Amino acid sequence: MSKSHSTVMLRRNFKHIARNPITVFNAVLMPVVVMLMFVYMLGDAFSVGVDYVDYATPGVILLAVCYGLGAVATSVNADMTKGIINRFKVMDVSRGAVLTGHVVASVLTNAVAVAAVVGVAFALGFDPAAGPLDWLGVIGLVVLLAVSAGWFTVALGLAAKSPEAAGLASVPLVMLPFFSSAIVPAEKMGPGIRQFAEYQPFTPIIETMRGLLAGTPDTGDAITAVAWCVGIALVGYVWARSAFTKRA
Repeated sequence: MSKSHSTVMLRRNFKHIARNPITVFNAVLMPVVVMLMFVYMLGDAFSVGVDYVDYATPGVILLAVCYGLGAVATSVNADMTKGIINRFKVMDVSRGAVLTGHVVASVLTNAVAVAAVVGVAFALGFDPAAGPLDWLGVIGLVVLLAVSAGWFTVALGLAAKSPEAAGLASVPLVMLPFFSSAIVPAEKMGPGIRQFAEYQPFTPIIETMRGLLAGTPDTGDAITAVAWCVGIALVGYVWARSAFTKRA
């Protein structure tokens, strides 16, 4: 029964997206603009030891996952503040299905954004050395990141007092990649920010993706990246279920 409820909730979220496609457009457009700005316009200003498009692509892929999170948080909060959840309770809809529907919809939106970024990267000269297994690793890491970020964002949306506050609560997740190794290596940053970039969760995720795409994956980075993703997913899931129970 819960599985059928999740399918219904996912279909509901898709209908909302179809009625307001600007959310998907923004989630796809902004990472593409960042790719064009840093690679096409400013790429020659960075010295990273490889073609800048090869360096920047993993970071922009991660940005593509983050840019659509504001709409997810706002949508979740709107469900709570507009009384939709109370209607679902009367219909005996599984509470887990409501939250899962938002997460799965966000993952699929992220997939569209990542595909657009990769397509633009190839148009700009992206030349990865990754083999089939490396690409599978990249896809798996992107999905794991999207799921973990999705659950954490759903929790933020449930904890916020209004849809506007929910959208603002997701801003740090959008900004955090800029303080990682996404754009420039952490060792080129100044004191303080360099240490922050080295030890925040997005840097090992980006470095793992960068190693996979270069055909030289690093096991240490991969373990750290997966641990961060799993930890964020668990925190987000538990927080979301708790907040949902308190507010519904």
